[in-house]
Amino acid sequence: MSDFDYFAHDDRSHFERMLAGLPYVANAEHEAANRQAMALAIQYERDYLENPERAQQTLQRLCGELGPEVTVRPPLRVDYGVNLHLGERTFINYGLTALDVARISIGANCQIGPNVQLLTPTHALEPIPRAAGVESAAPIIIGRNVGWCRHWRVIATTNCRGDDIRYLCVAPRARSTRTAAANAYHSLNSGGARCAPPRTWLRVP
Repeated sequence: MSDFDYFAHDDRSHFERMLAGLPYVANAEHEAANRQAMALAIQYERDYLENPERAQQTLQRLCGELGPEVTVRPPLRVDYGVNLHLGERTFINYGLTALDVARISIGANCQIGPNVQLLTPTHALEPIPRAAGVESAAPIIIGRNVGWCRHWRVIATTNCRGDDIRYLCVAPRARSTRTAAANAYHSLNSGGARCAPPRTWLRVP
């Protein structure tokens, strides 16, 4: 690590800094929390098949907030779980990866397609803090009643704050901080710009 102390006037632990949305350096506390979350995610997958009631209890322990009647089909992969907030009656299909270094919030009545990746971590661009191991993250906020968020990957700082969106398709590496209009179809290309939806979307009621 560099001789320069980036956190000289902050008495908080690096894990507390991470939870506060501030730059931090990952350490043994992060590793322990990550391993605990991994264990709960594996336990949830087992419970989902063997004991659905216990599975919901395990998911409640794993997530920072879990609304009623939420369905999450395993496998579910998280960094810590504590920053994952799922609104009531939301449905998440197989294979969600939620790297919740920062808050990931999915509103009520959302539908998330298979193999979606919600990735909040960011990394220093300047060489000195990067070499010092300084990390950070930015939140991902998805509003309520968003229909079928799909197509692979939503990168940190992508805030789909609009509500009542019929269909949201996000391309790999797409970034957007726009507010999506309600009752509409939305597609973001890899540059974060909106692009026309396929014709088949227009047949969705």
